[in-house]
Amino acid sequence: MKEGVRIAVVGAGVVGLSTAVCVAEALPLCSVTLLADRFSPDTTSDGAAGILYAAKFPDIPMQRQKRWFKDSFDHLLAIAQSQHAPEAGVIMSSGCQILREITEEKEPFWADSVIGFRFMTDKELQRFPDHKCGQVFTTIKCECSSYLPWLKNRFVQLGGQVVQRKINSLQELSGDSYDIIVNCAGLGSKTLVDDGQVYPVRGQVLKVEAPWLKHFVRDGDGKTYIYPGVHSVTIGGTRQEHDWRLQVDKGDTSSILERCSRLEPSLVHAKVLGEWVGLRPSRRNPRVEKELLRMQGRTVPVVHNYGHGGWGVTLAWGTALDALGLVRQCLHEMPLRAKL
Repeated sequence: MKEGVRIAVVGAGVVGLSTAVCVAEALPLCSVTLLADRFSPDTTSDGAAGILYAAKFPDIPMQRQKRWFKDSFDHLLAIAQSQHAPEAGVIMSSGCQILREITEEKEPFWADSVIGFRFMTDKELQRFPDHKCGQVFTTIKCECSSYLPWLKNRFVQLGGQVVQRKINSLQELSGDSYDIIVNCAGLGSKTLVDDGQVYPVRGQVLKVEAPWLKHFVRDGDGKTYIYPGVHSVTIGGTRQEHDWRLQVDKGDTSSILERCSRLEPSLVHAKVLGEWVGLRPSRRNPRVEKELLRMQGRTVPVVHNYGHGGWGVTLAWGTALDALGLVRQCLHEMPLRAKL
């Protein structure tokens, strides 16, 4: 074990906090500092519906994607089934995904990681006449407005330091003598590490009061969904690529209400409690890898863990474990002088 090594984790969304906790837990002799300009409730993660569901990334080996999903699911399932569930905002959630076309593949790659996956019966599909097939399963809903403060508290209990600071470039950390930097800055990585492959996908959701709804419904196109939560139901949404607008769009609000009421007619009686907009930190593939960065005459290893798009909550713990593995590699490769 390396003593006294200083590790910085940049970014306090669900990916950054998960990574900080993983590193602090696994490497207790290292000093871990979490740096971010925004914390809960002001992160993109805070507005996320937080349902665990995965899509395929084009260039990442399938086994790695399956592992990311399974590791995250198992981690959150343990919380959902523990005494910490209400405080952490992690609950089990059952429902269906409905598809307009019959899919080629028999089962999605994540089917054996969720609970009780099966295809919908004709009787179940009758209420969705525009859809040809569907899937029923139990997954997890992770409400970040509770989960992020809970993770942050866990990080502090592990001896982690939390610093509120805006960082425009990783070079700004050169004077802080960190031995390893972990970049979980999400959309901020566009400027922080000058990654032109990162782009926003705007999402707008509504929180509504509809306590009679107990099961989620997700349209397979990912644009229309109804996710009952602990205190309210999240309905959405939009997937507007390269759209940086953070203000609520009334046209989107009307569209969301109309589309969701078509799937769940009782929503016409639901009271709208709030509207929210966030920018998903999208990329063709998430970037989970290490590189060496020159910083004022010295070489500092940087572990990247960003670009999860709309799948941050779904993959955070899985990619955090990968990032931890990369941090361990950096420690192993570090010259002895830095370890002392």
